[in-house]
Amino acid sequence: MDLADLKTFEAVARHGSMNKAAAELHTVQSNVTARIRALEDELGVPLFRRHARGVAVAPAGQRILPFVGRIARLMAEAQSAARDDGAPNGSLAVGGLETTTALRLSSILTAYAKAYPEVKLVMHAGTTARLLQDVVEYRLDGAFVAGPVDHPELHQEAVFTEELVLVTSPAVRRLKDLAALADLRTVVFQSGCSYRQRLESLLAGMGIVAARPLEFGSLDAIVSCASAGVGVTLLPRAVVAAAAKSGRVAVHRLPAQQARVQTLFIRRRDGYVSSALAAFLEMARRSRRGGQPADALRPAA
Repeated sequence: MDLADLKTFEAVARHGSMNKAAAELHTVQSNVTARIRALEDELGVPLFRRHARGVAVAPAGQRILPFVGRIARLMAEAQSAARDDGAPNGSLAVGGLETTTALRLSSILTAYAKAYPEVKLVMHAGTTARLLQDVVEYRLDGAFVAGPVDHPELHQEAVFTEELVLVTSPAVRRLKDLAALADLRTVVFQSGCSYRQRLESLLAGMGIVAARPLEFGSLDAIVSCASAGVGVTLLPRAVVAAAAKSGRVAVHRLPAQQARVQTLFIRRRDGYVSSALAAFLEMARRSRRGGQPADALRPAA
């Protein structure tokens, strides 16, 4: 099987159209049709069912579809490994929680970009659930997520430890005062955020049933809403330290078992650890140990 044929098959399966796949692949529809027919002839089974609106993936196509991404990724990793002479270069796609990116990664990203200008570093923010899926499906080389994580295909390493606190408006002086608030709402990131799940469990343990949560995609928006008394949220203490010091929000300590959370770096067990990724991880480890990221792996003069 030719890799180009497999990539053509994947594009057609994703779009459900030979014409749309041709447009994506910058070729003509006749070339796409010819590649699909050649692949079907080689395998001896039909991969698509043709209909008036396009095509639908046949059962045989459904069975081989998961292998296409893995084969393409292996080919890309093989090329990267062949060209990897130990000097960080090429592309590196890393993900992180919104809170981790704001709190822990800004200095690391800045130092890394300065130390390794030959690396095209791309950072993606998202929830733990989304980032985990992106790593499993090869869209990211690795990601910082909230633990615990239990997935057989992932290698994990504890990098940071955070203390979570309940964040409210300054008018809420004690945690038990929350039970007296009418229509208490949680202010959270979208579904899939591990802090959101922890907050819901925490309130349930206090006998509090919160109203429908308010979802935001911005950390600043969540803190502002908590400050205004719109709802309550759960965040790392360091993230809201400045807002608490200025009196914008009140922070409430939790029992150690509920407050402590580890930030893990996850990557696929079968993935190639490039020099670019190894250098990035070393910077993160140095930062965790109290070192300065900019001094972590400074190139020799």
